[in-house]
Amino acid sequence: MNDANNFSIAAQTPPPLLPIREVARQTGINPVTLRAWERRYGLIQPLRSAKGHRLYTLEHIDTIRKVLDWLERGVAVSQVKRLLEEQSEQPSTADSPWRAQQDQWLVWIKQLSERKLDEGFKQASALYPPETLCQYLLLPLIARLQQHWTTTNEARVEQVFFMTWLRTQLGSRIAQSNRLQNKAPLLIVSLSEQAMQPDLWLAGWLLSSFDSPIRVLEWPIPAPDLALAVKHMQARAVLLHGSQSLNFEYLRKLLCNLLCPTLLFGQAVSIHQEELNEFPKLTCAADPVQALQSLLRLNLLYPH
Repeated sequence: MNDANNFSIAAQTPPPLLPIREVARQTGINPVTLRAWERRYGLIQPLRSAKGHRLYTLEHIDTIRKVLDWLERGVAVSQVKRLLEEQSEQPSTADSPWRAQQDQWLVWIKQLSERKLDEGFKQASALYPPETLCQYLLLPLIARLQQHWTTTNEARVEQVFFMTWLRTQLGSRIAQSNRLQNKAPLLIVSLSEQAMQPDLWLAGWLLSSFDSPIRVLEWPIPAPDLALAVKHMQARAVLLHGSQSLNFEYLRKLLCNLLCPTLLFGQAVSIHQEELNEFPKLTCAADPVQALQSLLRLNLLYPH
């Protein structure tokens, strides 16, 4: 068995069925909460033994971890079912040639092989445009990694290694592109204190391929300070990245102070679908690829 198979479960034997106490031990969620998620919110639907005891599959555990991820982003538990359903509706690359590339990258990340990642990224970049690489390789790869890291003891080492590598690669390419431009920049700003947010740098890399100078601010800053930064940089647009539940008072202050076109992208858009209708002038996008497409529609990117 090759190393890539370490990231998937071989279907050679019947999958195990786990009692609720074992699921609680593996996930850290107590049985009372698991039952509430089932009865009140329909998040988990376990199987039943002949005596009526709850039995959980590995897929149930994956779902529980996804629920936890949304809750850690500040999402109310009542909203999580909709978000899980939207995730399941997204197109999958499981049966495409991109899956093999993702598997290879997963092996390199597990090996902490910077050189192989460098070579793989260089080769892929020579064959495909950034938008294609982002949509079919990097975004699905990061989603698989985040799920994998929730079940692996070495997760923190792999996570810090890969995120540092990705930031360095994309940051250097953005910087190289910036040196060739003297136009008004696009400013990308994080709304979250959370570290290691790859979408910030993926968006910057994508947009820099359209001859656009890019400035990335990795942490949130007060609304008046951001307005001052936009003025000093003469930014022609601001992209706000939100990966967690939003502080709407802060968002309102930002939008009142910003005089240039503003776009919000990231998982916060999925979290706050209805609330964001309050901001008709704010363009929203779910991920870096959609952010790029939105800016193209708004004629805020320079043509190739």
